[in-house]
Amino acid sequence: MECMSLTEAMVSRKSIRGFLDTPVPQDALTRIIELAIQSPSASNAQPWELAVVTGAPLAELNSRAVELREAGAPVNPDVAPADLFGDCLKRRREVGIQVFKLLGIERHDMEGREQWNRKALRFFDAPVGVFIYTDGTLERARTDFDLGLLTEALCLAAMCVGLGTCIDQQALCYPELIREITGIPEGARLTAAVAIGYPDWSFPANKLDSTREPVEAVTTWHGFE
Repeated sequence: MECMSLTEAMVSRKSIRGFLDTPVPQDALTRIIELAIQSPSASNAQPWELAVVTGAPLAELNSRAVELREAGAPVNPDVAPADLFGDCLKRRREVGIQVFKLLGIERHDMEGREQWNRKALRFFDAPVGVFIYTDGTLERARTDFDLGLLTEALCLAAMCVGLGTCIDQQALCYPELIREITGIPEGARLTAAVAIGYPDWSFPANKLDSTREPVEAVTTWHGFE
């Protein structure tokens, strides 16, 4: 597999929220994972495991997750995201506004927003969903960073075979359902989920290019002339 340069992949990677229904070959996913697990981890612990779901199991997972949402089932992810504030909250709001504008969902269109939330719950209707998890007895301080490195590597490696990805925390809302479908052990901690598939470049939200702060805004230099 001949890949684009690392520089090209890092600069051009974006979150894909609309996918073609084209199946993804298992050998392509195997190669992506082979690359991703080269990621560094503290003391080479390699605390990660992955469950890759497609076809009928993914369809069942998605439909039942939506049913749980419709029934008002409590959301109970293993790793609940903390609240954002300050500039971080501002940037999150800005990207949300941009996505809804591309989709034509107005601020007060509650039904449109609900349908979008359900799409996110369904891995944005990607043909493949990947769950990244670890032994739940391991401290989060020791494992979350390592699993984050693996997640980014997975997203970059996917680009080598023309695939797009979206890190999708909403897909983790109902961990007991995920365990039932995948057989992930009860004691495991589900940390990340990634939608994978071939991008549908006609999908409006895929036109979003989120911005990054400049180097001078996030970096201080010490000991340089």
